[in-house]
Amino acid sequence: MKQNSTEGALTQTIIQLIEDKKPRSVKQLVDLAKEETSIPEQRIIEHILQLQSQGKITLKELSTRPPQNLGTYLKTKDAYWYRTTLILIMATTLTVFTIPENAYPLVYIRYFLGVIFVLWLPGYSFTKVLFPTKELDAIERTAFSIGLSLALVPLVGLLLNYTPWGIRLSPIMLSLLTLTTLFATAAIIREYQGKTRTTT
Repeated sequence: MKQNSTEGALTQTIIQLIEDKKPRSVKQLVDLAKEETSIPEQRIIEHILQLQSQGKITLKELSTRPPQNLGTYLKTKDAYWYRTTLILIMATTLTVFTIPENAYPLVYIRYFLGVIFVLWLPGYSFTKVLFPTKELDAIERTAFSIGLSLALVPLVGLLLNYTPWGIRLSPIMLSLLTLTTLFATAAIIREYQGKTRTTT
């Protein structure tokens, strides 16, 4: 009889704490319940799980608040692609202008990064502008990225052909660097705006 009254009191305490204190996690709820009662932590946890199985309370993961600004968002794991893109752009530019053609085997790093820089990054960044959230699966995004890169890079070369700089290494590198950075920056801004809209 005493145990039933203790269980009932604990139930009332837990429900009251949820309504009044609005704890953000089970651990926070357990800590609050320990402060209110002298019941051991393990028993409180078991009772919370029992209340959930009975449908008296619902445990759910709270959605994380959106970053306050774009600078904060750039530090999150969702923006890792943007940071990776910028690192690859800078690494490629550095290797192209510092590693000569006859510097074996270092020149293979230049070739490897150059292939990514030409066949992947421009199209990937542009695809992220068009589809900033997860509308595409990995295969579709890969196909779009390669396809758009194959379309954009010759277009850049064609436009450079009609400029005083012509189709040379430096103008092509700087043009693709600028284009890819602009696309990636526009994409991360759109992605951030999409996240803030869906979480508010």
